[in-house]
Amino acid sequence: MLRIGEFSKLSHLTIKALRFYEREGLLIPENVDEWTGYRIYDTSQLKDAAIIKSYRQLGLSIDEIKAILNGADKKIILASKAEVLKTQKEDIDVRLSIINHILEDEEMKYQVTVKEIPAAIVYYTEVKVKKFSDMMSIIPELGAECMELNPGMKCTNPPYEFCEYLDEEHREEDITIRHNETVEKFGKESERIKFREIPAVKVLSIFHKGSYDEIGEAYAYIMKYAEENGYKVNGLSRECYIDGIWNKDSVDEWLTEIQLPIE
Repeated sequence: MLRIGEFSKLSHLTIKALRFYEREGLLIPENVDEWTGYRIYDTSQLKDAAIIKSYRQLGLSIDEIKAILNGADKKIILASKAEVLKTQKEDIDVRLSIINHILEDEEMKYQVTVKEIPAAIVYYTEVKVKKFSDMMSIIPELGAECMELNPGMKCTNPPYEFCEYLDEEHREEDITIRHNETVEKFGKESERIKFREIPAVKVLSIFHKGSYDEIGEAYAYIMKYAEENGYKVNGLSRECYIDGIWNKDSVDEWLTEIQLPIE
């Protein structure tokens, strides 16, 4: 029989941890002296202590350990924990790749982040414009037309609006663009206004500040980042116009987010 201090030394568990496991019903002393309150453990409980410690080192919660000790399928619980750890590892790998890219990029003009874009309903329009700048005047028209068709229609909060380029190559003129904006529900359609549901997607994201004429540099940067870090592009890139001609006097203040869907 071992008093709590001796048991602590042999089990490599602190007295604080042993008292915690006792309160949780994981490791109950063999005997508690009713006069002194001393906890007495049996040497056979050292094996139980080792099992509990090993499970805690694997990141299992108290409830998960209780479930195993009470007869739950250990393989199912450990397999679930393995999936959680795999996801955490992927998140850590992403953070490390971003940190390494920043450290290697002396100018740090762009910084890449990874975002999870949830599934959503969008109203959208596919249009062909003579030149890109024409789109900036068409977008407000599309919003007004959608609201006229669907009085009371609400955009999501936070708002999410983006354009996709549908041509198979870069074009300076006669550009086919699909404008999308997320809304709370499907609505009435017209020749121009359509609705669809877009799936959840993971994207690489960077912000480009300045003229659209220089945005090709941002695309080159994010594509290089994706290639160097083993990401596979999965869909059309998205441009989100945050600041532009409608609210900024100087092109130097225009701000565009580029989102690159990835697997």
